[in-house]
Amino acid sequence: EAAVKAMIDSGRTYEAENALWLKTTSFEDLGHGIKDDKDRVMRKADGTYTYFVPDVAYHLAKFERGFTKAVNIQGTDHHGTIARVRAGLQAAGSVMGLAIPKEFPEYILHKMLSVIKDGEPVKMSKRSGNYVTLHDLVEWAGRDAARFFLVSRKSDAEFVFDVTLAQQKSDENPVYYLQYAHARICSVFAKALEQGYAVPSDAELAGADLSALTGEAAGQLLAAIAEYPQMLTQAARDHAPHVLCYYLKDLAAAFHAFYNAERVVVEDETERNARLALLAAARRVLANGFALLGISAPESMRREDEA
Repeated sequence: EAAVKAMIDSGRTYEAENALWLKTTSFEDLGHGIKDDKDRVMRKADGTYTYFVPDVAYHLAKFERGFTKAVNIQGTDHHGTIARVRAGLQAAGSVMGLAIPKEFPEYILHKMLSVIKDGEPVKMSKRSGNYVTLHDLVEWAGRDAARFFLVSRKSDAEFVFDVTLAQQKSDENPVYYLQYAHARICSVFAKALEQGYAVPSDAELAGADLSALTGEAAGQLLAAIAEYPQMLTQAARDHAPHVLCYYLKDLAAAFHAFYNAERVVVEDETERNARLALLAAARRVLANGFALLGISAPESMRREDEA
């Protein structure tokens, strides 16, 4: 009720057809050029509020408690709520003395997801009550694959969740491909120990002589590792976790290329430590990226073609 009173006190409401309306069209810019094309009913003739009014009250409470940044993730079919909620916040905020940015809250709109299993579409229908839950995806594909697949595409891109692909233990499965890179690096360090070499700690490897690294594959892996901070800044700024997914796939590809081109555990200590330092850095970046995505970083794995 406090939010409704503030909107009324702002002078941006009126009554017509036994309903209370918010003059959303009176706001010329509600962030990024957004503008409503018609005024919206706040309170219907029967006294009940339309669905956007509680959203306004909720975000007002959030902003008052110091949460000056909010990101709403919704389906593209709810795009119409953006202008209404922001207009309500601007109206109420002006009365309550709150300097609410016109872009508050931010919105990320997702297109619908479709699912295929064993090459066949999984039929979904709101009307008939047939749908796939997140629990279903986790049960079918596992937690790691479900998490990765769901954030690996831009929010405004059509996406087909291929359950069969997500179950594969092969390079075709992007999650397995990434995790296998991490496990492969761990196996290199284990191999060095098995062969009797003293393996320095990551801190000690940080001082390794990287001038001993030669070859195109090493240079490409170094370059990929160096891109991590800038890429992460971009992904966070744009609310784009798919950017991190793309980067990790490129990093894993660079590692696999290096692994196939160079022996890491060699007798020359300077060369060996330089290559181990490179792999330690790649492993750390992979593990950090996995942690941000909420997926595990296994230290050992087997491929289907190795079974």
